[in-house]
Amino acid sequence: MTLTASKPEHGTELKRHVGVVGLLFASVGSIIGSGWLFGALNASQQAGPAAMISWLLGGVMILLIALTYAELGTMFPLSGGVVRYPHMAFGHLASYTGGWITWVAVVTTAPIEVEAALQYGTKYAAFTNQHTVNGEEVHTLTALGYGAAVVLMALFVLINYYGVRWFARINNTLVWWKLAIILLVVASFFLTAFHGSNFSSHDFAPSGVHGIFTAISTSGIIFSYLGFRQGIELAGETDNPRRNVPIAVIGSVLITGVIYVLLQIAFIGALDPGTLAHSGSWAKLSFANDFGPLAALATGLGLSWLAVLLYIDAVVSPGDTGLIYTTIASRLSFAMARNGNAPKSLAKTNDNGSPMIGLVLAFVVGLVAFLPFPSWQQLVGFITSATVLSFASGPLVLVALRKQVPDQPRPFRLPGGHVIPFLAFWSANMIVYWSGWTTVWKLMVAVLIGFVLLAVFVASGKLEQPSIDARAGAWVLPWLAGLTLISYIGNYPEPAAGNLDSLSFASATGLLLLLSALVYVMAYRLRLSPEEAQAYIGESEDEAKVEEGELTSA
Repeated sequence: MTLTASKPEHGTELKRHVGVVGLLFASVGSIIGSGWLFGALNASQQAGPAAMISWLLGGVMILLIALTYAELGTMFPLSGGVVRYPHMAFGHLASYTGGWITWVAVVTTAPIEVEAALQYGTKYAAFTNQHTVNGEEVHTLTALGYGAAVVLMALFVLINYYGVRWFARINNTLVWWKLAIILLVVASFFLTAFHGSNFSSHDFAPSGVHGIFTAISTSGIIFSYLGFRQGIELAGETDNPRRNVPIAVIGSVLITGVIYVLLQIAFIGALDPGTLAHSGSWAKLSFANDFGPLAALATGLGLSWLAVLLYIDAVVSPGDTGLIYTTIASRLSFAMARNGNAPKSLAKTNDNGSPMIGLVLAFVVGLVAFLPFPSWQQLVGFITSATVLSFASGPLVLVALRKQVPDQPRPFRLPGGHVIPFLAFWSANMIVYWSGWTTVWKLMVAVLIGFVLLAVFVASGKLEQPSIDARAGAWVLPWLAGLTLISYIGNYPEPAAGNLDSLSFASATGLLLLLSALVYVMAYRLRLSPEEAQAYIGESEDEAKVEEGELTSA
């Protein structure tokens, strides 16, 4: 293949139309989605007032992971970078596994945001019905809700059809709204009522350490932070990635982390002590006509105007995040096709630079996701674990590339050698474990489906690749098997969930530390040779130049 500086082929280019504010707001806007609308109540039910510790710890753990991607994103500013980076360091098997897990997580995020909007919207129309599932109150979609969901999902695709410039303009406006609303809620709760006794009257941490860490994974806390990735996924479409990517990735986690902790404190302090006493415990805390807990609390405080704004925001915030994730899902399938891990048709773009086949695929699979997960509560744990699992390869890629391409320019270099990458990898594994066996086994079934598809792609010749780089990616199998085994013998979410409940918190943490260390060392030693890594990096960089319009294949 030769490269010439001519006009790029039609249908293979993305547009660099996202500036520093657009990239930062893509991350912030994705983080502030439906999670904050439900997370404060869910975290309180699981951890009591200690939920503020859960938000803080969750933010720190996500920041560790985000820091590794800040270095990778400035080294290689590529659209769909989360799935392209493992390809550079470990080849096809590792990148396909990470890409499949990432795509499954992302393509199911737009549906959960739609479900959140429709649950709040049930105040005005019968979009959902309330049911008790395994002792938990959930809102599932009605026939009207399914119809509205289809319309909203189609709207996401329509906006994306007109390209990333439209996406960035619409998203920037919506993020200003979202920031204003969440800050207004925090300030209003603090100024209207603050009952300090709520932090001790029913125990500060009624479920102990177990509740604090369960809340991180299953109440929507980690889910609420996951949007930092958009600064990576859209790196190939920003005008100055070396400056903009670290600002977007790190800045978004820090900004929203402070806001979330303040929101949790304000929520607990604003609760009427009588409501808490009537509930009897934090685990049973609920509100009458609870279509949305924050709106219900605002109404109870006499802030009816704020409740109205929250019902409006319950459409705007999740809707904006659903729009973002529809954009990202199409970029991930685009990147996987570029890697040779998916059919090449997914890399085709329209005149506006949008991967239309990927958009349509995300739309169809998103609609299918409504069937087994018809409520926000039923889907949040699965998405959290899948997304964090997909992030886990980032720290391994970082340390491998430092050995493979030590002279590669690194505009942002993470200090501390192996310390932060290892802590990030360990953190990712613990978050997946804390989500519980009922989530982990479903996630691993999804992974197995991905491996079956890989075998089909290879057998049918759809991937057009000479090797899957099995040796360099061999660490993937013991890693996933180890996580599954520890989850099965562990004690999350609770003993009656089908797992063995044979591990204490300390012993499970120790086993996860050992597994993380073994896989970390294994991946580091099995990485591709410098020559192989450089070849894959060269391919990705050439493709990025084609996407920019600077080069084309001839």
